Amino acid sequence: MNGPNEIGEVFEALAHAARRKILDIVKEHPGCGVGDVCDHFEMSRIGVMKHLRILERARLITSEKAGRVRQLYFNAVPIQLIYDRWTTEYSAYWAAGLTRIKYQIESARPPVKRAKTQSPAKERRRRHG
Repeated sequence: MNGPNEIGEVFEALAHAARRKILDIVKEHPGCGVGDVCDHFEMSRIGVMKHLRILERARLITSEKAGRVRQLYFNAVPIQLIYDRWTTEYSAYWAAGLTRIKYQIESARPPVKRAKTQSPAKERRRRHG
């Protein structure tokens, strides 16, 4: 996954709730067939096949023929590559900043506790009852 086009295909594939549900089904049942996936939806088989094509284009699902059955498998690699790309870059930036703040707070002297004083108006009311 090198280009923005490939990353865009993964985000496009993940953007639709039905495709996320398909990924969940295939992840839970590796090697399931298209018919097995269709059983979880009220949409037509053709509709499910269109979603599967988008998921395959994004490389989130791989398939292999076993006789007349097309077995489906979840491929987490594209999601992991996206995670690695952004978390390594951005988490390092934020982790460094948060660490700096943590050390500043820890190295600061504790605040000086001052005796509670009442406002002058409250003090007068207290004395004059």
